[in-house]
Amino acid sequence: MALAPRLAYFAGVARHEHVTRAAHELGVPQSTLSRAMVRLEEDLGVALFARKGRTVALTAAGRTFLGSAERALAEVGRAAESVRADADPGTGKVAFGFLHTMGSETVPGLIRAFRVDHPRVRFTLVQNYGEAMIERLRAGELDLCLTSPVPDAPDLAARRLDEQRLRLVVPDDHRLASRKRVRLAEAADETFVTLEPGYGLRRITDDLCAEAGFAPRIAFEGEEAETLRGLVAAGLGVALLPPPAVARPGVVELTVTAPRAVREIGVAWLDGHPDTPPVAAFKAFLLSRRGKLIPE
Repeated sequence: MALAPRLAYFAGVARHEHVTRAAHELGVPQSTLSRAMVRLEEDLGVALFARKGRTVALTAAGRTFLGSAERALAEVGRAAESVRADADPGTGKVAFGFLHTMGSETVPGLIRAFRVDHPRVRFTLVQNYGEAMIERLRAGELDLCLTSPVPDAPDLAARRLDEQRLRLVVPDDHRLASRKRVRLAEAADETFVTLEPGYGLRRITDDLCAEAGFAPRIAFEGEEAETLRGLVAAGLGVALLPPPAVARPGVVELTVTAPRAVREIGVAWLDGHPDTPPVAAFKAFLLSRRGKLIPE
């Protein structure tokens, strides 16, 4: 770490083979540059330069050290350019996480609408369940995430954007399939297929069933809503799910009249974490979509 600040000075002197010219290019006093080179050699314990007045020539050790120093400086330069590019207001990058169930329609529609005014902003997209996205948010891997339920934690900032109705999905030959509406309590004796524990929708399912007066009997647990629809179509249970992007044959989707079956959708980010211009612009765009995120 003590060597790192002197690498650019060393490379400048090596390039010019002249302390005065290197000091002029680097914008530092000649005395400062000379002292820095002496200290660098003392720290390394080897002579990097053979000196003749203000003119210097690299020793064999200096030539070896120069190759590594130039590679290190180039890597730092590339890193600096990368972070500057990611923060550029017009062409920067947003790392955006969202639920699997929002990946087919909601998120593509949001990004399309945002890029009307920000056509060159780039996105890194991550689909996952809520708790995993929050972990990646805390790890600095995501700038924003669209999740449900809306998280409530001291290190996070979150805003409710919309709500999405959940439906009781049953096989098309089920005893309730001829109905349009149903009370969730009418499914108390059914076998349920659900997402695994840790998924927000699983927690909501458990809470709604408890509110309806029963604990669901779980036959299968999965990781993706459309897989659950397939299990329902195969007659392996019923499920509480958000509406599909495309209607699936073999199932009937019933409106739940009681309790009120919805899930809140919100956007979350690290509280106090500074936003780059593209992240700030996308966050403002999402907040402007309150109440309009989920199509009716």
